[in-house]
Amino acid sequence: MSGEILFTCKAPGDREIQVVRGDLTKEEVDAIVNAANEHLAHGGGVAGAIVRRGGWQIQEESNRWVSEHGPVPTGSAAITRAGALPAKYVIHAVGPVWGSGDEVRKLSSAIASALSIACDKDLSSIAFPAISSGIFGFPKDLCAKVFFDTIFQYFEDHPDCSLRLVRLTNIDRLTAEIFLKEAQSRCGESQG
Repeated sequence: MSGEILFTCKAPGDREIQVVRGDLTKEEVDAIVNAANEHLAHGGGVAGAIVRRGGWQIQEESNRWVSEHGPVPTGSAAITRAGALPAKYVIHAVGPVWGSGDEVRKLSSAIASALSIACDKDLSSIAFPAISSGIFGFPKDLCAKVFFDTIFQYFEDHPDCSLRLVRLTNIDRLTAEIFLKEAQSRCGESQG
């Protein structure tokens, strides 16, 4: 695994959530999650980095997905292969723009949709960025809280899900430290 593990937290069903400072595109997991827009147009931010590193085929497959199914609604997700990335799949989760209304529910739904796709594909590991907390403006501290609330609830509600490891991977120090603080408040001060 790449990146620096800042904290490991136990989750329901003997699963682990790791807070990681590192490059999402280098994660050696079954799937990475892309912070996508409804049209899966991967221009900038995390999405742009994923296409630059993984290859244009990710964008081409995303274009086909949208032409066959229509735009991906906010709060849901779609899946493509991962091109040249170490991961097998990219799950494109569409989080809300801050100020659009009902943002917490929409972000929670996007996270749960990505988890559900991973479980449906029988994957064992997944890595998320802090969806919506970049150019979409979602407050980072609230984003971290929604992530932990949603992941814990999802695993309680889906004990048979194949996922064993969830990595919350952010390249910038500020976001990683905010997720670390939330993990410590949930799981105690030590790494465990």
